[in-house]
Amino acid sequence: MAAVSDKPATGAARGPVTVDEAYRRCLVLARSHYENFSVATRFLPRELLSFMAAVYVFCRTVDDLGDEAKGDRVALLAEWEHDLLRCYGGSPKSPYLVALQDTIARFNIPKEPFLKLVQANRMDQVNKRHSTYQDLLFYCEHSANPVGHLVLYVFGYRDEERRRLSDCTCTALQLANFWQDVRRDYAAGRMYLPLEDLERFGCTEQTIAAGVATPEFKRLMAFEVERARELFLKGLPLVGTVSGKLRLDLALFSRGGLRVLDAIGEQGYDVLKKRPQVTKARKAWLLLGTYLDSKRGRLG
Repeated sequence: MAAVSDKPATGAARGPVTVDEAYRRCLVLARSHYENFSVATRFLPRELLSFMAAVYVFCRTVDDLGDEAKGDRVALLAEWEHDLLRCYGGSPKSPYLVALQDTIARFNIPKEPFLKLVQANRMDQVNKRHSTYQDLLFYCEHSANPVGHLVLYVFGYRDEERRRLSDCTCTALQLANFWQDVRRDYAAGRMYLPLEDLERFGCTEQTIAAGVATPEFKRLMAFEVERARELFLKGLPLVGTVSGKLRLDLALFSRGGLRVLDAIGEQGYDVLKKRPQVTKARKAWLLLGTYLDSKRGRLG
């Protein structure tokens, strides 16, 4: 088993690790290696920061094992999953999971969201294409939606209706990211545009490979963008059902995702020539506008 480093690892620590030390390592790792942790937790209550770091490190480790690990990724994912299951009846070997085990116990978090995230990365090892939109939604159900469930559990929300609304938002966020990164994903060997949709709009993979956005491709992207936008709008009522700083975070994520979709439209749905970007100035404006709206009670 590998020794613990400053990056996530499936191996055991060099000796016992206290729960406090495990949380400290999670926070150090999340803050030093993952810039979006600071963004995602900008408005997080301080008392929940360590717990969210433990959850975040688990999620990112799964993604790193599925996307970047050397060697047999399926075996590494299985090892990580086995250590996760020790959180529910045993002693996990990874110090990061020592912290997660404590978080799971404090908030009574079921194992299913964690297992779905591992399964999504198993899918990534074999499924490089999605035949139908329903296939893509099934993938999002495993790769994106569990993250929303975990956040809700940490904030004390356990009802089915909030999870349903969260699923709309999380799937929409993932779709927005997919449509922003069509060419980048294709270069990495993956394509998330459903094959049935390519056929429906008269597109082929050769269009993407050539990097030329034909009129047919632009119509396809406009269709997919509107699908994602509808999901964002369906999920927006979640903002009004939560309280405190989570309301601000959820509003910001939804507005940011919608802004990505707007950016795709503003460049004529050509995501092959250049990646649609939300500029720093626009991000700052989104942040300020969302904060001011929260003060006025206009978020949900």
